[in-house]
Formats: sequence, C-alpha cells, structure tokens
Amino acid sequence: MFEHQELEKLQMPDTIIMRHRPPHFTHIFSGDGYAAGYYSYMWSEVLDTDTFQVFEETGDVFNSQLADRLKCFIYSARGNRNPEELYKAFRG
Repeated sequence: MFEHQELEKLQMPDTIIMRHRPPHFTHIFSGDGYAAGYYSYMWSEVLDTDTFQVFEETGDVFNSQLADRLKCFIYSARGNRNPEELYKAFRG
C-alpha cells in the first residue's frame, strides 16, 4: 500500500515495472560496506547510458571514429589518468 501511494505521488507510469523493492536493500544497511559498491553499480549505469547517447547523437550507433575514441580514452587508459578527465575527453 505504501509503495503504491508513493509511486502515485511520483506519477510513476504503470508500464514501468519496479526492479527493486525496499526489502531487497536490507543488505546495504547491514554495515558490510556494500552500499559503496552498489553506488558504483548505479553510477556505471549512468555512464553507460550517457556513452550510448553519444553514439546516438551521431546518428550512427556503430560510428567507428567514436568507437576509436571510446577505446582510446576509456578502455585503453587503464588508470593512467584521472577517470573524470578521461571521460570528459571522450565525451567532449
């Protein structure tokens, strides 16, 4: 009941299925350090989505020049530079 009421307040469309419910997160608060790891998973999804958007913006999701930039700045860098700087260099 609570979840349904809160989702209605947010005007959550019925077509969007909830992936996780509050009871699924008890391990995050158990003090074993999982919260930071979970945060990194969520952040990686943001970067993944943004990266794909770069390809969509070119009108060609198989843009080879952009794929080369992704390889150069993200996949091949291996911690040689600050990750934020690398992503900004890739994204522009």
